[in-house]
Amino acid sequence: MFAIATAAALSLPISLSCSSKLNNKRGVRGGFRVFSIIGDDGGLIERKSSWTTLFDVEDPRSKVPQYNGKFLDAYQALEVARHDIQYCDWKARQDVLTIMLLHEKVVDILNPLARELKSIGTLKKELAELQEELAQAHNQVHISEARVSTALDKLAYMETLVNDKILQEKNTTESDLSTPTPSTPRECRDTGKSRQQGRSLNVSGPDQPYSAHLKNFWYPVTFSSDLKEDTMIPIDCFEEPWVLFRGKDGKPGCVQNTCAHRACPLDLGSVNEGRIRCPYHGWEYSTNGKCEKMPSTRLVNVKIKALPCFEQEGMIWIWPGDDPPTAKLPSLLPPPGFQIHAEIVMELPVEHGLLLDNLLDVAHAPFTHTSTFAKAWSVPSLVKVLTPATGLQGYWDPYPIDMEFRPPCMVLSTIGISKPGKLEGLNTRECSKHLHQLHVCLPSSRQKTRLLYRMSLDFAPVLKHIPFMQYLWRHFAEKVLNEDLGVVVGQQERMLNGANIWNLPVSYDKLGVRYRLWRDSVEQGSKQFPFSKSS
Repeated sequence: MFAIATAAALSLPISLSCSSKLNNKRGVRGGFRVFSIIGDDGGLIERKSSWTTLFDVEDPRSKVPQYNGKFLDAYQALEVARHDIQYCDWKARQDVLTIMLLHEKVVDILNPLARELKSIGTLKKELAELQEELAQAHNQVHISEARVSTALDKLAYMETLVNDKILQEKNTTESDLSTPTPSTPRECRDTGKSRQQGRSLNVSGPDQPYSAHLKNFWYPVTFSSDLKEDTMIPIDCFEEPWVLFRGKDGKPGCVQNTCAHRACPLDLGSVNEGRIRCPYHGWEYSTNGKCEKMPSTRLVNVKIKALPCFEQEGMIWIWPGDDPPTAKLPSLLPPPGFQIHAEIVMELPVEHGLLLDNLLDVAHAPFTHTSTFAKAWSVPSLVKVLTPATGLQGYWDPYPIDMEFRPPCMVLSTIGISKPGKLEGLNTRECSKHLHQLHVCLPSSRQKTRLLYRMSLDFAPVLKHIPFMQYLWRHFAEKVLNEDLGVVVGQQERMLNGANIWNLPVSYDKLGVRYRLWRDSVEQGSKQFPFSKSS
């Protein structure tokens, strides 16, 4: 079982069942597309150039070991890891080649003969298209770099396990334990019973360390508007300190908030020409973590840890896990027709799962939020949530609210605006005005959450232009959250003393239960998550 768990934890990019589904046509499976480079047979297109030989590497996909979903022993897992690093290397070369070929296209467009044959408008259009392709290609190179680094770490780890025969000893022990005994039928019955009870929830006792599997997602950590040039934002994520800043090219980076020299917090320093400067001895680090300046001494090769970091749709994202980052980031923009009115960041003294439980629960509103938005709400005789068989969203009745949990830590909701103090039982489609909310609950530590809140409206656009309106929105958001915090902090105190905060789930707890089942599945390293659309 240890060998199986280790192989599952690797999440290798081309191993197991994925290896038989790779697309040998133009481009690469999983969202990577490299135009005019990979031929129909999967090989490189011939090109007369002095640097082509650097990229003339055989496509390793045809040599991937085919295990057809079987469990792997340590040696088989090591073989797959070696093939994966070959694939990552080959893919990284393809990505670099893409950029070089695009640069050649730019040169071709700008040569004097082409300029004479084409109008200025045509040249501008072609250059704009190439600029967009180049930006995408550069982003892909950064992702490939992260994949190669992670694959190398995993290969080294697997080699260590094999050389020390750790997995072999574990397998032998588990084999002895699995020897049939007269009590086996009883044990099987007990296992079956426990499976039937597996959907019950027990969230109690001291906070456990975060599972490594929960880190293997893209996490939004701040709004783009808050990360200005020559500034930095310190954050905690999964108990580790990081600092965000923009490099010389304006792109965001996220590095360990600890100087390699004397462990001084880097956020106490400053940003100098796209590098973060330590306030102790002036060592300067770029967004990839490399130390590029060491005043008063000889420069030596020093690097601190840096996370994959990208900017999309007004948010900065990081990938804190050890698995290779996925190629695409999810979209968190409000639906069409909405305008963003407020973006707020808060630090809250609760574990992020407790906050997500609270945000996914609307039935508490007429009891908890009696001095804010639910003031004078009547208490309905029955509250229920309509949920599809798949997906992590639901539709509340009698509240006109559509709500969704978006992995790994986001809640999106669209609320139909009705008359103050009224519950008209209308669904959101029948309401003429709507409020859209995004809550991002970043797990800073086991008892602290960094909350990103974005509020959008599909009416009253003039409110965006009223001076100081942002402060009014923040005041109201803090007032609502303070009502929740009184409840959730109390839950947390009792949970740490051993109380189960998920006793006796009822019908209106559906969304919270689905979140907890999803999280349990992730933390256990499952490959298929509950309520996924492919299940």
